[in-house]
Amino acid sequence: MTSAYETLRSRAAERIEDRKLDADRNPDGVRLAIGEVVDEYRATADRGINEPLRDPADMERRIWQAVAGFGPLTELFDNNNVEEIFIEGPRISYIDDAGRLRAHVVSTNEAELRQVIDRLLAGTNRRLDSANAIEQAHVLGGTARLTAVVPPVSARLSATIRKYTVADETLGSMVRLGSVSGPAAAFLWATAQATTSILYSGATGAGKTTLMSAWLRAVPNDQCIRIVEEVRELHIPLPPHSSYYEASPVTLQGDRRFELRDLVKVCLAQRVDLLCVGEVRGAEAFELTRAVNAGCGFACTVHSNSARDALTAIVNAAIMAGENVTEGIVRRVFANSIDFVVHLDRDMRRHDDADHGIRRQVREILAVTRSLSSDDFTTEPIFVRSNLGEPMRWTGSYPPEDLVDRIDRALPRDVSVKQILHGDWSPDL
Repeated sequence: MTSAYETLRSRAAERIEDRKLDADRNPDGVRLAIGEVVDEYRATADRGINEPLRDPADMERRIWQAVAGFGPLTELFDNNNVEEIFIEGPRISYIDDAGRLRAHVVSTNEAELRQVIDRLLAGTNRRLDSANAIEQAHVLGGTARLTAVVPPVSARLSATIRKYTVADETLGSMVRLGSVSGPAAAFLWATAQATTSILYSGATGAGKTTLMSAWLRAVPNDQCIRIVEEVRELHIPLPPHSSYYEASPVTLQGDRRFELRDLVKVCLAQRVDLLCVGEVRGAEAFELTRAVNAGCGFACTVHSNSARDALTAIVNAAIMAGENVTEGIVRRVFANSIDFVVHLDRDMRRHDDADHGIRRQVREILAVTRSLSSDDFTTEPIFVRSNLGEPMRWTGSYPPEDLVDRIDRALPRDVSVKQILHGDWSPDL
């Protein structure tokens, strides 16, 4: 049985279309059309044809959101406590800032939600249909990332909308949030002053992009930074001679004009001090092996369960590029070009905890030493946290001496990595 909301939304959309009204150019005309449709429905309800409306004003508000906003998602978009929204067919759920998964109980259907997704994609030069059944785009004025899948890849509409929350984070704010300790943040600041290469690893939602964004803010302004992403997620101020690059949308033929791998290639052909890849998942990893010959540092995020697993993950991604290069060679190149791995993890604190919610913290910072064998990486833990919620401690170890010397040369006069690790000096984070 069709609900009153669905009936009224459909009638209002038809009337607005017939009158060729546009909500942006003529909001009063759209509201008038909605009011007319609701009044007509109420008149028939008075004659017993339709069920009476409990709150006509609220119904008009909901229909306005449906035809001029984002329908049942409008409230979630406006709520700053909502971090991620999930759509599966006609069902909507979301995760709030305390990490709780909640159902969004509203009257809607899959067709309406599909219209909302299409409205979000409007103006992004990206499309979603049976020929291009998987799409990603930054939406809502660049404040969120949409990932959507439709048939025939999925049995129904399946979409995730992640709202960005990383814009203003610094290493100092990460310390205040409890994500990283003060000494570890000071050490990361030191690595940002020199030409270093860092992998940020962890599970989805562990805070990799947030911490990398904070680290990038610590890079000196005289450095040329190139940031490449499948869909732009990093939003930080860059030096004037730096830039963001984003992969092309899918064409009508189902391919992309420029993929991440192409963007990495063009960056290495330019004068670049630091190359940042938002997330390494495929053939672009092989291009990073060329970064060592370009003389630049690089930073990227990788999905993994540990810092050691991150090294294996980036090697596997590079091998899958199909360049007929052996695993041993790829491992050796990365072992000699990756300086550090910063691994993050997340968990859910119990609801009876005063600080309940999602906890995102750095678990370990590893230094990668020069390869002694082509079969494996040699690493040295610099900072470790035994469990989430436990203190993060310096292990007493130092990075390789040549790496320490390189960082020391970039630090202020009379300041050294060893002073920072011993807690004898700390920057203003």
